[in-house]
Amino acid sequence: MLIYKISETESWSAASARGTFDGSADDRRDGFIHLSTAEQTRETVAKHFAGRNGLIVAAVETGQLGDALKWEASRGGALFPHYYGLLPMSAVVWSRPLLLGADGRHVMPDEVV
Repeated sequence: MLIYKISETESWSAASARGTFDGSADDRRDGFIHLSTAEQTRETVAKHFAGRNGLIVAAVETGQLGDALKWEASRGGALFPHYYGLLPMSAVVWSRPLLLGADGRHVMPDEVV
């Protein structure tokens, strides 16, 4: 199963070079890396990243994350994937730029289904 991470391009590039992603400032503050299912990703982007340029969306394979991946109630009681640890870049299947459309909303890559 794939889950998704939204990140700033610069920090994602640095993580790719290191081989692990330690999360955004919000992730580090909360003690886990915030992820979303395909169904949750659009709302996550609209709620937390509206109008921002310089972002990527990355697909992460859950089968490579082990017991550090927890499904916990969050927005509206829905279960969200939270990763407790350094996210191994080897679990990332792909990453794509998250561009803004003419209407100012992010255009999700076709692969997020």
